[in-house]
Amino acid sequence: MNKIIEINSQKYKLIKEYKNGFDQELLLAKWTDYFDDYDYILGDFAYDKLRLKGFCNKENSKFNNINDKDKIDEYIKENCAYECRYFILEKTLD
Repeated sequence: MNKIIEINSQKYKLIKEYKNGFDQELLLAKWTDYFDDYDYILGDFAYDKLRLKGFCNKENSKFNNINDKDKIDEYIKENCAYECRYFILEKTLD
């Protein structure tokens, strides 16, 4: 799974997709520049609507405990609908 998506001149790699959760058209419609500073973007579906959440590496100036990329799995378990479809994008350096 090495799909690359470009948003606002930044490239993201699709690193995980569960239940065909990635929909580029919906992602682009939902995206705002708010997400540009995050290293990872989780997109999950609740009631057939896409929700986005940003996560960071520890080196990122936006890093804090609630957006720690090491807590993505925990976030999915605690804040997403059971067995919902979702995807994770990782910002690339090139």
